[in-house]
Amino acid sequence: MTLLSWPIALHFFRMNKRVRQVLILSLYLAVLFALYLVPLGMYSPCIKEEGTLGPAPTLIGHRGAPMLAPENTQMSFEKAVEAGGEGLETDVAISYDGVPFLMHDSTLRRTTNVHEVFPNRTDSPAAMFTWAELEMLSAGSWFLRRDPFRTASTLNVNEKIEVQNQTVPTLKEFLNLAAQHQRLVIFDLRRPPRGHPYRDTWITRTLEVIHNESFINSSQVLWLPDDQRSVVQELDPELQQTSGDHASIEELQEEHIVRLNLHYSYMSQEQIRKYASVNISTNLYVISQPWLYSLAWCAGVHSVTTNALHVLKKLQRPVFLMTPDQYNLMWILTIIVSAFFITAVFIFHWWRERGLPFWSGSRQVNENGPYSKFRTGHPKIFNDHRQSGAHLKDSTH
Repeated sequence: MTLLSWPIALHFFRMNKRVRQVLILSLYLAVLFALYLVPLGMYSPCIKEEGTLGPAPTLIGHRGAPMLAPENTQMSFEKAVEAGGEGLETDVAISYDGVPFLMHDSTLRRTTNVHEVFPNRTDSPAAMFTWAELEMLSAGSWFLRRDPFRTASTLNVNEKIEVQNQTVPTLKEFLNLAAQHQRLVIFDLRRPPRGHPYRDTWITRTLEVIHNESFINSSQVLWLPDDQRSVVQELDPELQQTSGDHASIEELQEEHIVRLNLHYSYMSQEQIRKYASVNISTNLYVISQPWLYSLAWCAGVHSVTTNALHVLKKLQRPVFLMTPDQYNLMWILTIIVSAFFITAVFIFHWWRERGLPFWSGSRQVNENGPYSKFRTGHPKIFNDHRQSGAHLKDSTH
């Protein structure tokens, strides 16, 4: 509105009708006053009393560190650990011969070279491949070719070679890496399509890997799948039951949920506090921007899933964190400065259009004023041109 004051003031003083002037000025002042009141109705969890900020949310690498290495590969998870991630997130499917492996999409087309190795099966479900077939695929070459986050140029020669050598990992390899570094894990589990040998036993097959084939502790696993939750809870009560449903507290407690995994659009400080009061923590996904992470931090979120572990880990405090007094002072000073400049703009145009000092009480336009729209040149030159015109007029008669 400060910038708009210049053209508004210019047209205001050039209007001939007083009614129009009053209408324009009234409308402008009404909008300006409303904008000045906006800060009073604004809310941010980062406006907090000093000393009330909680600990920073735990960082969980979304498919590892997908900005630094191909998603859902061993290299990606190793990068996430190196960047300081406290947890690792992935997606699990089960091969046709019963090997749980890491893959987000329902097909292999986006993140492998399946079009080169199996050109006739590019649209086939990933779960319909045997493990021997999956081992033949590259899970990293696409990263250098597509550069999804425009970060491939930051990799050195050795890292680019490592990227090209990435293969599809098994769930066992993923869990053992997490166990080795004492990291939490959370994963989506895809049910195999119809006609798959493990269509009805995919839950128990996954539990077999956790219990018998890997050396991870069950307490490190945030168990997200909703299917057969009561059975899973009975088989392994140490798993941290995690839900993606925005359900009531009563429903969550009945299912022994200890953590919620929600999209960040559900972020509400009131809801987060309500869940925390009954020992249900909250994880939000996918948060990769520092300002959004700051809001989650201020709201008391327990953990976030992120693509940018290496960026968020460097934040020492939330962005724009301030006390209510600091916030009010900032806006009061902003309003005062804005009002001063707006007033100065109107005074300047008032003086320019009348050619009078702003302290003059006269409303008569001064034709000899420096900004008179009737004269832009030097007085002597202007008079000489006027006299010359008069002589020419006399000579024509």
